[in-house]
Amino acid sequence: MTATVRATWVQPEDLVGHELRQAAEDGRDVRDIERRWYEAGGSPAPDRAGASTPPAPPGLRAVAAHLLDELALLDSPLADDEPTALDAIRAACPQWPHPRTEPGTVDREQPHPRTEPGAVDRERLHAAWLGRAAGCLLGKPVEKLPLEGIRALARATGNWPLSNWFTARGLPPALAATYPWNRRSAPTSLAENIDGMPEDDDLNYPLLTVLLLQRYGRSFSTADLARLWLEELPAGRTFTAERVAYRNLLDGLEPPDTARHRNPFREWIGAQIRADVHGWTHPGDPGAAAEQAHRDAVLTHTGNGVYGAMFTAAALAEAAGGEADVHGCLAAGLRVVPPGSRFAQAVRDGIATAREEDRFDTVVDRLHMAYGRYHWVHVLPNAALLAAALTHADGDFTGSICRAVSGGWDTDSNGATAGSLAGLLAGRPDALPDRWTTPLKNRLATSVPGFDSVGFDTLADLTHRLTRLTHEEALRP
Repeated sequence: MTATVRATWVQPEDLVGHELRQAAEDGRDVRDIERRWYEAGGSPAPDRAGASTPPAPPGLRAVAAHLLDELALLDSPLADDEPTALDAIRAACPQWPHPRTEPGTVDREQPHPRTEPGAVDRERLHAAWLGRAAGCLLGKPVEKLPLEGIRALARATGNWPLSNWFTARGLPPALAATYPWNRRSAPTSLAENIDGMPEDDDLNYPLLTVLLLQRYGRSFSTADLARLWLEELPAGRTFTAERVAYRNLLDGLEPPDTARHRNPFREWIGAQIRADVHGWTHPGDPGAAAEQAHRDAVLTHTGNGVYGAMFTAAALAEAAGGEADVHGCLAAGLRVVPPGSRFAQAVRDGIATAREEDRFDTVVDRLHMAYGRYHWVHVLPNAALLAAALTHADGDFTGSICRAVSGGWDTDSNGATAGSLAGLLAGRPDALPDRWTTPLKNRLATSVPGFDSVGFDTLADLTHRLTRLTHEEALRP
């Protein structure tokens, strides 16, 4: 038998199922196309894996390609409320934030300026890098597991409510067999084997953003980002929407078509995990952070997928500028998202649910009831959970990352973003509990050229330098 590569996230027969699911979520009537797909022998998209087995026969693959093109011609009735173009997004946001010291502007929601835009302490950035890494690492061994599995594994080892690293020590073999740890992550992300920060796309993308700003400055274009990816990002280190966009680049498509062509993952969480450095380098200027994140996001995403990046960048910019209240940061993030969008509603749902319930398990149960129909990597359920975790933890670092991870769905990505924001709010590395930072050993593994084994202190220095450069660039006539 001949072995096959079977690349994930790009097989036409799998993309159809995901696109049918996306169509159902954005209100398109695809009943006829769905019927034809299943009559031809097609299957639903894999629930958790990136590719189905076995591969489809050539005839069915040809049908899949044709139906994907048909699906692309159908307009969503939600399009007016969920634009992708920046001008349309800004027009839909009546409270778009201004820089705190911009002449002639007063933000009634921010009456007390805290930090001049462009000024951020290096130690605050160091805490953000560490927080992002710790939150990501906490979520890695349980990525892809269902909620009941995460809870069972933690309870069986005396770690529920979640307050420390996951461990296999003392875990009953039957439970370990029922809910196996993430195969790729378990050897480097359990309490007993953590030895520095292992490679993860949630850390690779911030590194690539550092490279992007070093080479092109804050005026980079989406095409500049595409060139950087082709030069520095191994295709095998991309997933979901990023892998589809990468394939589209190799096929000769230009942005923003790279985000649209046969890309059913365009509203998943991938753009959001690339947003941190855009926020960190615009302290006190969430609007500019969101605009920069938009140029990054549209390489791979549309609509709500883009809003995830803009919301995150804006919230982080607010925290980097000295905002000490997590609730103010979330409010800043919402100001750059069209209020009639599903993303804005998901964030509002997460915040409201967290405020209504004392037990976070109850918060999570309610969100899973409301958003469980979405794929676990889709941006909407994860946005609701992230907002709920940050609200319920009220800025506490351990509470933020543990709540974000304990809620399931995209555990490492949610943990990373929660840790980034909570780290900024903490303000300095020594304000983060030692149990989260010591195992990182100030060492990050990565395949991004020039960064393997880099220290988080070095990354703080590089980011701080970029913050000063981007501020000076903004002041040039």
